[in-house]
Amino acid sequence: MFPRVILKATMIKKSQQKKRTSPCNYKERLFVLDTQDLKYSERRSGKKPMMKGCIELSRIKCVEIVCTDVPIPCNFKYPFQVMVTFVFHDNHYLYIFAPDNDCRQRWVRALKEETKNNNLVTKYHPNFWMEGKWRCCQQTEKLATGCHVYDPVGYASKKPLPQLPDPEVRMVIALQDYAPLGDDDLPLQKDQEYVLVKSTHPDWWAVQDSQGNTGYVPSTYVAEKSGKNFERFEWYNKNITRGEAEDLLMKEVKTVSHVFLTFRSNGEKNPRVKHYQIRQTETGEGPFYLAEKYLFSTIPELIHYHQHNAAGLITRLRHPVSLDGGCSQDIVDLSTGLRMYNQWEVDPEELTLGQEIGSGQFGLVLEGRWRETKVAVKMIREECMSDEDFKEEARVMMKLCHCKLVQLYGVCTQGSPMCLVFEFMENGCLSDYLKDRKGRLSQDTMLGMCLDVSEGMAYLESSNFIHRDLAARNCLVSKNNEVKVSDFGMTRFVLDDQYTSSQCSKFPVKWSAPEVIKYCKFSSKSDVWSFGVLMWEVYNEGRLPYENRTNAEVVESLNKGLRLLKPRLAPDSVHLLMEWCWKEKPEDRPSFAILLHELASLSDL
Repeated sequence: MFPRVILKATMIKKSQQKKRTSPCNYKERLFVLDTQDLKYSERRSGKKPMMKGCIELSRIKCVEIVCTDVPIPCNFKYPFQVMVTFVFHDNHYLYIFAPDNDCRQRWVRALKEETKNNNLVTKYHPNFWMEGKWRCCQQTEKLATGCHVYDPVGYASKKPLPQLPDPEVRMVIALQDYAPLGDDDLPLQKDQEYVLVKSTHPDWWAVQDSQGNTGYVPSTYVAEKSGKNFERFEWYNKNITRGEAEDLLMKEVKTVSHVFLTFRSNGEKNPRVKHYQIRQTETGEGPFYLAEKYLFSTIPELIHYHQHNAAGLITRLRHPVSLDGGCSQDIVDLSTGLRMYNQWEVDPEELTLGQEIGSGQFGLVLEGRWRETKVAVKMIREECMSDEDFKEEARVMMKLCHCKLVQLYGVCTQGSPMCLVFEFMENGCLSDYLKDRKGRLSQDTMLGMCLDVSEGMAYLESSNFIHRDLAARNCLVSKNNEVKVSDFGMTRFVLDDQYTSSQCSKFPVKWSAPEVIKYCKFSSKSDVWSFGVLMWEVYNEGRLPYENRTNAEVVESLNKGLRLLKPRLAPDSVHLLMEWCWKEKPEDRPSFAILLHELASLSDL
């Protein structure tokens, strides 16, 4: 089951910088407490909030208000503290400032309730750690035992009983985040519940959040919690028989699907239709599932997830087919209702090509200019992928936008070869960058590279997107030495000497998790394994992993439980993170959200 959101609020986080002479800084963050984690994100105008940290509730040792007489330099004057034990180093104090005392009490009460069964401290410090000492007891050791007895119940016994919902109220669940485009819109947070106020318009519904704020959201971004109003979704075909569905699918030339999860396999020579039944648990009241490990509160949530992940199916769901309109292939920007594909099509007349700056699995990469903007143009070899594969991959990449991903500006499909127009990254690929600067990279620089990549991958993970080929060669470096993730999702169309192929997939063996090699089973956790190898590349300054071994020898070593050796430049804490990424079972590996937080905490030491 998905974690349930308990509280959400904008508060201020205090960060202690690494250098003793540096001042503390106070940053506004969006905090979300759910039944598993305490997360905080940076709000960005018109964009999805960027996650900055994720703390597992099981690691929290103490939650209390901070009683202090020192002046508070930020606008919010009501501090409380969260003591956290990280996996690979000592306790860390997170100071959070609430806008008022009621807000502070709500958060302390809720956090205490969710952590009361943890392995908690017996004593805590009621005042700040400042200028090298605890202000409450004047102890100069930051890890010194607290001076006040900690009450793990505290506010918990005062927690109000939840209000019973009005039986007439219709609830909806957000299928994805939504950033408002106008003053009348309301922001949505994925998996959070909202009250449905008005649903008469087919494209825009009015909803109300838990704070009582009301506004409009795209109707396809939410799903009724208990209803079956599917007509507004393009994948829904009402009153269609099994035979009609098969006939409809066999007319199409690519993998398609509809609400009954009847879809055609990807084989071109002998296409076949496969039927999946959406099931519920024994109570018949939800959740819904196709594979028992992937449970969803609503059918639209299930469809949305499997559009991005196969997760037990023979393929992920791709293009919906309807009785009246065939296969829907255009990109729809649901927030505006406009057909967007042509807006992403680059006019060849506006594109000026320059010198070759690289080559890869897909063809040449040229420097270019587009509308006075310097760009990188990736030419696609005709034998590399089909037109349909190219267009499908471009559609996916267009939907992804994050400061740690190399941004796709548009595509050019009018001529031959087809090409992708990307943000220009002056310092080239990360693997070459590391080799060229061997012996000149500081520990902070290498850790920052890993942090950049983990931030981009945490975004892909939150978008239910699998990279499949994370490696230093597929990350690029900007003129400001910022590392960004590139080529996400394109591995399945590639075949060269770095890759091996099987009946179901293509993958780079030396960066691949055991379940990918054995079963072609890709997931965010297989990306985590690859990230561990990428960290190894960074701390080995661009060396290739297993550089003197064949793919077969690598597979044999992995089967014996052997792993890459600790890089000479890697601190123990970083090497422990690598080993965590290389756990045999995917479920034993961390998420990218957790890796991001662990790396960020190391950078603060």
